[in-house]
Amino acid sequence: MDNQSISSLLRHTAGEKRSKSSSRGLLKMFKLFPMLTSGCKMVALLGRPRKALLKDNAMTGTIFGYRKGRVSLAIQEDPHCVPRFVIELPMHSSLFHKELASDIVRIALESETRTHKKKLMEEFVWAVYCNGRKVGYSIRRKQMSDDELHVMQLLRGVSMGAGVLPSPNNVKESADGELTYIRARFERVVGSKDSEALYMINPDGAAGPELSIFFVRAR
Repeated sequence: MDNQSISSLLRHTAGEKRSKSSSRGLLKMFKLFPMLTSGCKMVALLGRPRKALLKDNAMTGTIFGYRKGRVSLAIQEDPHCVPRFVIELPMHSSLFHKELASDIVRIALESETRTHKKKLMEEFVWAVYCNGRKVGYSIRRKQMSDDELHVMQLLRGVSMGAGVLPSPNNVKESADGELTYIRARFERVVGSKDSEALYMINPDGAAGPELSIFFVRAR
């Protein structure tokens, strides 16, 4: 799939002016979802008994990263499960928050592999687009990094939310800023063996930013 096709898939997004600050983008998510920054709240959530949190066609998506670093994306069947897909996107947090301030964020990951021997989300190398613009390439994690594992462990009892998490070490926190996250439920739509889409479900039908994630494999 060429750049023109990706741009068509993500129509209405390319060329938009970005006049709002990145902090306003994250603030919108803080207002939309519960903000879990207190240790007491986190412990209370993690202590709840396990139960099915999502309907069959819904998944959990988490976008997180240090304010001065890149953002990572994790996709899970359920908040308690090991992620089925983890990748560090070639986007700094400041860029993602800036796009979020526009109310529409459409991230497309395109695999250029043509053998089709793997399931779509098992591919490793991905070209990454954000709102119609190519931002670079990423490789899916075979194993989570220490920071990614830290985030997944802290949020294993959280179905949705946005906020700031404690850093695994104070040195990195002071160097790269706060560790922020956005976790939401996403409706999964399978187009074919070569295309899937995840559409964020706003809580209780509340108005909020539109966040979509597309997975596409070249044919």
